[in-house]
Amino acid sequence: MSVAEIGERVGLSTSACHRRIRQLEDEGVIEGYSANLSKVALGYAIEVFVEVTLSGQSEALLDQFEKEAADCHDIIECHLMAGDADYLLRVAAESPEAYEHLHRKVLASLPGVARLKSNFVLKSVKSYSGYPIKAG
Repeated sequence: MSVAEIGERVGLSTSACHRRIRQLEDEGVIEGYSANLSKVALGYAIEVFVEVTLSGQSEALLDQFEKEAADCHDIIECHLMAGDADYLLRVAAESPEAYEHLHRKVLASLPGVARLKSNFVLKSVKSYSGYPIKAG
């Protein structure tokens, strides 16, 4: 969407809208811009949320796990959790066989992994499209 279109939708001139967008960028409200890519067009047939339980909770182990998980291009998201699992990973794979390979060769070999629980997505009802903006 162009700045002019945004301005029209929110009732601002193009220049005022551009200034407001710059201000939001400078304040860190807008952190960046991205394109939503089709996982199917990229060749990914399945998506899996993986609950990871580590063998320990030392800061060194957590740091090591996080570094390797962040460096792994197969992991789309990695979140430190409170609850039963230590981390929740989101991964995509071309096929069940490709996921099995990823599970055995990559995920299971991450530092400190004691347990992996795979949850396969059957249907995405609503995917992330940004955080809600609170009025006022």
